[in-house]
Amino acid sequence: MCDEFFLAVIVSFDTCLAAAAYCNSGIKIPLLSSAVINLVCAAVLGISLFISDISGNYIPPDIFHICGSAVIILIGIITIAKSIARTLVRKITERGEMSMKLGKSPLALKLYLDDTAADIDHSKVLSAGEAAALALASSMDSAAMGLSCGYSDISPPAASLLTFLCGSAAIWLGGIAGKKISSLDHDLSWVGGILLITFAILN
Repeated sequence: MCDEFFLAVIVSFDTCLAAAAYCNSGIKIPLLSSAVINLVCAAVLGISLFISDISGNYIPPDIFHICGSAVIILIGIITIAKSIARTLVRKITERGEMSMKLGKSPLALKLYLDDTAADIDHSKVLSAGEAAALALASSMDSAAMGLSCGYSDISPPAASLLTFLCGSAAIWLGGIAGKKISSLDHDLSWVGGILLITFAILN
């Protein structure tokens, strides 16, 4: 159960940061939207773990493990790079040296630079549909982690349940600590990248 819990905590880290960003921007996440986010993340992880278990019967263990770990490390590096990019963009815009105009940019790019971009209609309330889009956009690491866990003793149902519970706690904590977290000069999503790399090395 420890592996499932560690996996759920890593998956839920970005959810906490996103909730903090929404809180700081005055955007509310209703209970239904919160449930949608956590259900999508839990489902993506559970399905990827299930696929991983099946694939493990046809792919040599060493190759499966190396490829899976490599993908997670790559996502961890991308996450760290994203954090650095967000910090640089924030500093440049604060100095007035650049104006961010992402009106016609793809939603994925908007979410890459700003978690709150999921509030497409600018209603200051995250709808269930917007919540689903946010969850799907941020589930790439969940899918990669699940797919890399072939030949492990991780239970897909247990991992999914813990991901839902940890995600719910993450949104609650993010809402409480939103202003403190979002007021920091540096984007903290790099911590999630470090956790991903650590998981890949220890898994």
